[in-house]
Amino acid sequence: MRAELDERFPGDALDPGVWFPYYLPHWSSRAGSAATWQVRDGELHLTIPADQPTWCPDLHEEPLRVSCLQTGSLAGPLGSPRGQQPFTEGLVVREEQPDFRGYTPTYGHVAVTMRATVTARSMVAFWLSGIEDEPEHSGEICVAEVFGDTVSDGTAAVGMGLHRFRDPRLGEDFAAERLALDVSRDHTYAVDWAPGSLVFRVDGEVVRRVDQAPDYPAQLMLGVFDFPSRAPAGETGTPVPELVVSSVVGRPLPG
Repeated sequence: MRAELDERFPGDALDPGVWFPYYLPHWSSRAGSAATWQVRDGELHLTIPADQPTWCPDLHEEPLRVSCLQTGSLAGPLGSPRGQQPFTEGLVVREEQPDFRGYTPTYGHVAVTMRATVTARSMVAFWLSGIEDEPEHSGEICVAEVFGDTVSDGTAAVGMGLHRFRDPRLGEDFAAERLALDVSRDHTYAVDWAPGSLVFRVDGEVVRRVDQAPDYPAQLMLGVFDFPSRAPAGETGTPVPELVVSSVVGRPLPG
């Protein structure tokens, strides 16, 4: 299993040993959850073009379009209720997926350098999600989540913290901090994940601390999301949100 990650996106393709370019395909299918991506000039571009269909349209209550990469994937056999990140009751696996663990650390320094183009109906995020080899191993460490409707005048509300989900040992501890930064320019968002502790940084500066942490492997997830029902009145055309990533780094903490 890979102990460190230093992804700079060389060439014109994703490393298939690290990246899984589908968003929770066990609840949908690979065809219905494939990301729209391109690697060029040392950067990953994730977009949602106007013709990209909604994800799980018959099951997800709010219409959602998404381009997301994962560094892990785990689900049960066809018809099984076992799968990562169930979003409603009664879900079963619709398409079997092989277990995949490209990079699934437990603890460490994890950072992304990225920029985004978002509108009032879209958002971008980088988070670590429990691999869910057991249902309670589902805690999520959100390193950066930005909704376009919070971006204005050189500031943005950047969500970060911990979501407990089905882990009874964790408590919800998440907030959107308003920061003076231009999300359309490169910034580095990072977490130092240690036993019982999460320290969140933006461009090296500590922004938030959480005094608890998951103690099991997590996969990295990078995504851009579009919510068609949130389109402002009078919007013409379909905007194309974009997440551009120049590096993803994961390494053990010193000592």
